Amino acid sequence: MKFNTKTIHGGQKPDAAYGSVMPPIYQTSTYAQSTPGGHKGYEYSRSANPTRTALENSFASIENGKFGLAFSSGLAAIDAVLKLLKPGDEVISTNDLYGGTYRLFTSIFEKFGINFKFIGMANAANIESYITNNTKLIWVETPTNPMMTIIDIKATATIANKHNILLAVDNTFATPYLQRPLDLGADIIMHSATKYLGGHSDLVMGALIVKDEALAKRLYFIQNASGAVCGPQDSFLALRGIKTLHVRMQRHCENGRAVAHYLANHPKIENVYWPGFENHPNHAIAKNQMNDFGGMVSFTTKGNNYKEAIKIVENLKVFTLAESLGGVESLAGHPASMTHASIPKEEREKTGVVDSLIRLSVGIEDEDDLIADLKQAIG
Repeated sequence: MKFNTKTIHGGQKPDAAYGSVMPPIYQTSTYAQSTPGGHKGYEYSRSANPTRTALENSFASIENGKFGLAFSSGLAAIDAVLKLLKPGDEVISTNDLYGGTYRLFTSIFEKFGINFKFIGMANAANIESYITNNTKLIWVETPTNPMMTIIDIKATATIANKHNILLAVDNTFATPYLQRPLDLGADIIMHSATKYLGGHSDLVMGALIVKDEALAKRLYFIQNASGAVCGPQDSFLALRGIKTLHVRMQRHCENGRAVAHYLANHPKIENVYWPGFENHPNHAIAKNQMNDFGGMVSFTTKGNNYKEAIKIVENLKVFTLAESLGGVESLAGHPASMTHASIPKEEREKTGVVDSLIRLSVGIEDEDDLIADLKQAIG
C-alpha cells in the first residue's frame, strides 16, 4: 500500500458493530466485563480506547512502523521516551532544538540525574566524539525548529547502532509524507501531532512510533502507568486530519517554496532558512532523505533589526501571529519571544535564533495572497 492510500486506509477497518467507515468516538472511561478480567480487549480508557487504538494503528502505518502510541501532547510523548532512562544516563541532542523540548530536558529531567549534551549535528560525524559509556539516547530534530538545520538520519543511525544507543527523531516538521526515519535506521519517531498530522489547529496531541516489539512494550507500560493519554474526541480529529495529510503537505510544500523564493529576493530580508535552497547547509542530505522541503520557512531582517521584525509580524493579515504550526492556515511567530523564550538568549543566538528571526508556517491558502501579505507587511 502506497503512502497516499495509507493515510486513508492504513491500519483501519470498518467498525465491527455497524460497519461505520470512520472509527466511532468511544466516549467512555470503562467497559463492561462478563467476569472479573473477562472483557473484549478494553477495560479502562487510560490503558486503551478503541478510537485511540485506531489512531495508533494509523500512526504506525504512515511511518512504516509496527506500533504507535498516542499521547496528550508532543511533550508528553517526549516525556515517555525519557522515562526509558535512569539517573546517570546521558542524552546527546542537537543544539538547535524546540524550546519546549529543551525546557523539558533541562528543567525537569536534569533534576532526576539525566545528563544532556547539546551539540551541533549538521556533521553527523561530530556526534561520535561526545559518546560515552553512559550515552543511552540520541535525540534528533530534522529539519530543526526554527533554523531548518538538516541532520543526516541514516549516518546518525549508523553511529547509534554501533554504540547500542537508541535514536529518536522528532519528525514533526517533515511528517512521514516527506521522510520516514524508521526506514533510515531510527528506533523511535516522535510527532507533535498537534501540527501537520492533525492539520487543523484544533487539537493537542503527541505520537510515538517504533518497530521493535520489546521497546514498544516498555513504552506502552510507561504510557499506561504515567497516564498522559489523549481522549477519544481528539483521537477522532487526528484520524480525520491524517486522511488529508498527503494533499495538504503537497500544497504546504508548493507554497513554502514560493514564499522562500520571494523572501530570498527581497531587499529588506537578510537570511532565509529553507532546506530547498541549493546553498542551504546539508541541502544534498535533505534532497536525499526527504521527498520535498516542507512548508516551514524562517528569515531575518536586514541588520538583525528587532523592531522591524516585530513590525512585520504585527502587520501581517493573512498570516496569523500565533504559536504552533502545521495547520491549514498560515502562521507567523517570533521564536525569541515565543516558542524559544525558555532557552537562554546566549544559547539561542549561538544557533542563529536572533531577535530578528521570524518563523513562518506556510499554509495552504492561495500562493498569491500569501505573497501579497508578506509584501505589504515587509514594505
